[in-house]
Amino acid sequence: MSPAVYNPAHKAVLDDLLLAIPGVEPGKMFGYPAYYVKGKLFACVYENGVGIKVPATMAENLAGQTDITWFVPLGRRKMKEWIRIDREKSEEYRDDREIFSAAITYVSTLAK
Repeated sequence: MSPAVYNPAHKAVLDDLLLAIPGVEPGKMFGYPAYYVKGKLFACVYENGVGIKVPATMAENLAGQTDITWFVPLGRRKMKEWIRIDREKSEEYRDDREIFSAAITYVSTLAK
């Protein structure tokens, strides 16, 4: 498998934004930087974007908005609870705090 290629500036912003939240832990997903809550993956830096797990209805509402698509990792199929946000400037991910917060809350409820 090829080494994971991702935008390190995105990771730096997400580390600052997400690792300050109690319960959020850093990790990896297929070699990409990832973020976990209660042992469950909720976000990852992937290529030049960020994959985020949110409730299916929220994903449906967000997919298709500016810079937001379905998350399709490794060319697999669309994942119904996962979106991908591709911001041009890494700092713009700070404007997505509500989405990250919803992801953390949602994934926390899925943890055993």
